[in-house]
Amino acid sequence: MPPQPAYKRVLLKVSGEALMGRRDYGLDADTVASIAQDVRDVVTAGTEVCLVIGGGNIFRGVSAAAAGMDRAQGDYMGMLATVMNALAMQNALERRGVPTRVQSAIPMSSVCEPYIRRRAERHMEKGRVVIFAAGTGNPFFTTDTAAALRAAEMNCDALLKGTQVDGVYSADPRKVPDAERYDQLTYLEVLSRDLAVMDAAAISLARENGLPIIVFNIHTPGAFAQVIRGEGRFTTIVEPG
Repeated sequence: MPPQPAYKRVLLKVSGEALMGRRDYGLDADTVASIAQDVRDVVTAGTEVCLVIGGGNIFRGVSAAAAGMDRAQGDYMGMLATVMNALAMQNALERRGVPTRVQSAIPMSSVCEPYIRRRAERHMEKGRVVIFAAGTGNPFFTTDTAAALRAAEMNCDALLKGTQVDGVYSADPRKVPDAERYDQLTYLEVLSRDLAVMDAAAISLARENGLPIIVFNIHTPGAFAQVIRGEGRFTTIVEPG
């Protein structure tokens, strides 16, 4: 028999930049398709999956604010970018036979559902993938924080952060070749060492709700399914003991 999934329900956080592939901007169709296939494999194996996707491949509110734009206005534009990414991922999943719903924290009924927690839970119970778009619906909060919030609301067993590298390092291993890699960390270690995994609000929210964070390389084909089985290379962030 194949290994049984270690988790019944998870939230996968994917950055907008992860969808660019080797492009400098926008969406890379092959990358989106590869991630969609990995999600399909996990769902087929029996794990309920929801997603939060960032918007940095299209627009970043923080960068716009640094250039002089009102921060709140920039963040709202960034939220709209996440909706575009969510619709693209929904299309890729449904082309692979995975029923998918997009729920937006900013109501836009012509293109997706509004975020309703009980409806989202019902979708997942029926085997549908739910993609949460538009962050928390509020400026000044990142999609990392939105991911921790939605994972807690959905009673997920874990929050998986798909990144460009195979875990958490003391520095960017693509720039610092001798950076130390960690197999396991506590929430407080991540905060005290200022490790660039997720923002402090997301880490604190996960800690308060006892939500394990698992960081892995989203670009390694099959890595998502491996992590769900407790295999492969990843870093786990949990409460000690």
